Amino acid sequence: MFSAILIVVVALVALLLASGVRMVQQYQRGVVLRFGRLLPQVRQPGLRLMVPVADRMVKVPVQTIVLDVPPQGAITRDNVTLSVDAVVYFRVTDPVKAVVNVENYLGAVSQVARTSLRSVIGRADLDTMLSDREHVNEELRAVIDTPTDDWGITVDRVEIKDIALPESMRRAMAHQAEAERDRRARVIAADGEYQPRRARGRRSLMADTPGALQLRLLQTVSDVASDQNSTLVMPLPVELLRFFENATGNTSSTGFMGAPIDSSARVSAGDSDAPAPLGAGEPETALHNAVARAEPTGAGPNEDVKR
Repeated sequence: MFSAILIVVVALVALLLASGVRMVQQYQRGVVLRFGRLLPQVRQPGLRLMVPVADRMVKVPVQTIVLDVPPQGAITRDNVTLSVDAVVYFRVTDPVKAVVNVENYLGAVSQVARTSLRSVIGRADLDTMLSDREHVNEELRAVIDTPTDDWGITVDRVEIKDIALPESMRRAMAHQAEAERDRRARVIAADGEYQPRRARGRRSLMADTPGALQLRLLQTVSDVASDQNSTLVMPLPVELLRFFENATGNTSSTGFMGAPIDSSARVSAGDSDAPAPLGAGEPETALHNAVARAEPTGAGPNEDVKR
């Protein structure tokens, strides 16, 4: 009977001593409370002994923790509604503060990250959110790290993962990007036409070159034909209009497009090549001169014109 009681007592003492042994992992630190009072010494990794019943150890991980912030709806400074989600990387640098100063540091960091994300988005505009994320991430990290210093937590970095825009805003941005690319294409094409002229020392306008408008016309026709349209509209060549203008310019007091022609002024100025009006002199001589001017270059006067 006595031996049985002795065995029970030895077993209870062994269990009591075993309860005072704690294993602290390499990525953990142990905070010990003795009868509810904090001991200043933090237990390092390894096998640690405590006073049974009196001591209670809280193990705190000191490795980097990744906290996913769910999407938060906010309004930017330029009144654009969007939804932003982020991820926060932080670690515990002071285990004592993480245990004593805050009840649940994981939940506290999560709530601070959500409210700080809305606050930072409200101070930035849409262009900054899309083009300068590094600045927004740094500002968000500073905002989250300020209240967590009292909890013994250091925020290493904050990254914005995705920015969800409304469908109407996406369409507007697509139209803006398309218009911007169209503008750049037109500027590049115009610069490509100007550079050869500048290289050859020709700084005149297109109207000063006789064949420039015709070349432009042919280029336009080629661009239209490349679209595989079923209908091709061929405009009237400019040279043909000029031919009829020269042919009929002296038969009336006005030229092409209603521009007036002052033949008397040209004659009085001493222009010996200026044509005389159709009605001046003999009728057959005036008609012969008009027909001769209407013929292409290199062709002689029409000898078969009858009076």
